[in-house]
Amino acid sequence: MDRRSFLTKAAVGGVGAAAATTLAAPALAQASPKITWRLTSSFPKSLDTIYGGAEVLSQRLSEATDGNFTIQVFAAGELVPGLQAADEVTAGNIEACHTVGYYYWGKDPSWAVAAAVPFGLSARGHNAWQYHGGGIDLYNEFLAQHNIVALPGGNTGVQMGGWFRKEINTVADMQGLKMRVGGFAGKVMEKLGVVPQQIAGGDIYPALEKGTIDGAEWVGPYDDEKLGFQKVAPYYYYPGWWEGGPTVHFMFNKAAYEGLTPAYQSLLRSVCQGVDADMLQKYDYKNPTAIKSLVANGAQLRPFSPEILEACFVAANEVYAEMEATNPSFAKLWGSIKAFRTEHYTWAQIAEYNYDTFMMTQQNAGKL
Repeated sequence: MDRRSFLTKAAVGGVGAAAATTLAAPALAQASPKITWRLTSSFPKSLDTIYGGAEVLSQRLSEATDGNFTIQVFAAGELVPGLQAADEVTAGNIEACHTVGYYYWGKDPSWAVAAAVPFGLSARGHNAWQYHGGGIDLYNEFLAQHNIVALPGGNTGVQMGGWFRKEINTVADMQGLKMRVGGFAGKVMEKLGVVPQQIAGGDIYPALEKGTIDGAEWVGPYDDEKLGFQKVAPYYYYPGWWEGGPTVHFMFNKAAYEGLTPAYQSLLRSVCQGVDADMLQKYDYKNPTAIKSLVANGAQLRPFSPEILEACFVAANEVYAEMEATNPSFAKLWGSIKAFRTEHYTWAQIAEYNYDTFMMTQQNAGKL
């Protein structure tokens, strides 16, 4: 080999490689434009796990883009009231919100289906439907008329059934019961004689203490413990059959989302999915400690009786039949979930259920 010729060619190649690297920089800059969005949350900062999901989104996007894609996060009430978050995104007054679809079910019950409805899916089942059963696309097909693109952004897992001043053993005990509960659950419970109440989180404790209401649902042990309900309504019921796997969504103004580069859209989808998983993991880690603390401080755990659960299930199906008959968007979303729900619980009761049940018997026997 001609050593001089080799070195000359190598040098030229080196210069070419360097030039290619230099020329690529402007293209990279164009692919990562400077973007600043505002996001309003439906949650107060005190609910650090739910509210914190938006902060995690903001942090990860900024880190992944060297600060080029930033989202400013505002707690409920700082820009708009929490229950108006999606309205602001629809109007284009703000680019994004972090909220729960069932807050807006009064506009159209279809809003609630991809969040959580009574006797739907567990968190794992709901996520399977969303990511692999077409749920995200079906929801966005509906939300397009509201100028919104939504992506899952968190899940609490199955919630608790609420705090009550007295024991609720039978369906008869629900007659005339004044309960802080909203959305679909309230509509279903009305069929059983419950009087639903819409009360903000900060007003629940004094309402229970004064007897203005007889019971209230919130979220689960970690969040509920902060509000001290066990002091005034010690009976803590489970499960929250109206929220078996509730999804919190990031909702984006459709024009703003579609104006992102393909790279930013892909990154946003990936980060949202990471936040979605992260929130459920946090609750699974924090709730075990919180439930022990609540019981130690006076909470009395009670399961809803089979009679109550069966009556609520029947009432929920009556509500669904009424809505399916009059609302095509609702029927399409709910029909998709129902079809997968059958498949999901066929599989869930085989390996997963039996493994968990065995491990629970070992724990109850003091072997874990």
